[in-house]
Amino acid sequence: MILNKEECFYCEKNSELRNKMIEIKEFKNSVFYLNKDQRYYGRTILAFKEHRKELFELTEQERKNFFEELSLAASILQKVFNPSKLNYAIYGDLVSHLHVHIVPKYQNGENWGEAFINNPPIVTKLSDSDYDRLIQDIRKELH
Repeated sequence: MILNKEECFYCEKNSELRNKMIEIKEFKNSVFYLNKDQRYYGRTILAFKEHRKELFELTEQERKNFFEELSLAASILQKVFNPSKLNYAIYGDLVSHLHVHIVPKYQNGENWGEAFINNPPIVTKLSDSDYDRLIQDIRKELH
């Protein structure tokens, strides 16, 4: 369990972070990442820049900015991937840095009609060129 920012891969931006995700865009209050596990096609994460564990630890302005950035990220995913629904998940049991999983769900697809889950833990990796293409598609919409 991550207890402080010195042990946090979001804060350290270390190899553990690079093994799990690719940075798409740095916003004012958050960083938008493509999750390398694409079991849910288009799965991304928006992480608050500073080490915070809970939403209530943010100032009112930080919360407002964070949710504006979350909304922007989600609207872009809707345009790029055209999912039937976007799921949002905030956990933090194992990685106690405030972050939101944005998970496109597709009718008749993986876990449709159920909550986003990673059980069993099936990891779907793409080629480097496929990751690059997804990131470029997302960045085109960020103008």
